[in-house]
Amino acid sequence: MKKRIDTILIVKSLEFTNAVGLKVKIVEIPVLEKDNPNQFMIRFRLQTFMMSLNEEQQPKPCYSFRDYLKRTLRWPDYEQLYSSSTLKNNA
Repeated sequence: MKKRIDTILIVKSLEFTNAVGLKVKIVEIPVLEKDNPNQFMIRFRLQTFMMSLNEEQQPKPCYSFRDYLKRTLRWPDYEQLYSSSTLKNNA
């Protein structure tokens, strides 16, 4: 009989004011351990995503970082990131 290992995905959200002065919220940002090799990639992608939101003419009040990564990452990388069991407590 196989044991089922459930992984809990810990995510955080980020709220900031864009260049126009509107509040924007980004949800579903994964929290990774400091030694995780994907940490740099997540930081870089988040920064790129935030910069692209500042350039939008009609920004929405809330965006999903997970959906953004789904569109921009290769599927194996996305799957590895969101099925990882090395996520830690919400910061």
